[in-house]
Amino acid sequence: MAKSDKPLVWFPFAAGGTVIAFFIPVIVLLTLLAALGHVPSGLSYASLHAFASGWIGKIVIFGVVALCLWSSAHRLRCTFFDFGVRADGLVATILYVVAILSSLAAAVFLLRI
Repeated sequence: MAKSDKPLVWFPFAAGGTVIAFFIPVIVLLTLLAALGHVPSGLSYASLHAFASGWIGKIVIFGVVALCLWSSAHRLRCTFFDFGVRADGLVATILYVVAILSSLAAAVFLLRI
């Protein structure tokens, strides 16, 4: 049986899709509440900064951001293919490089907190 590198692409894609499905609706709801002036006490700037300053918080935030970027890159790759762009290798390279660079930028930003 031939070995494939597909699990390397599919695992982060599936994990990112799961993260998006569970966390993004909650983030949207909390952002809406904050915009309307109803910020829960646990979401104050001080408590969120304290969470993001700790290593566990940084790992959680990085995981959510990186997995969402990877899943979005893969979905965009499939969308380009569906729209008739047949340069799949070029599209995949560009989208995955952007996802990796964006993940690195998020890591640098989180390390500066």
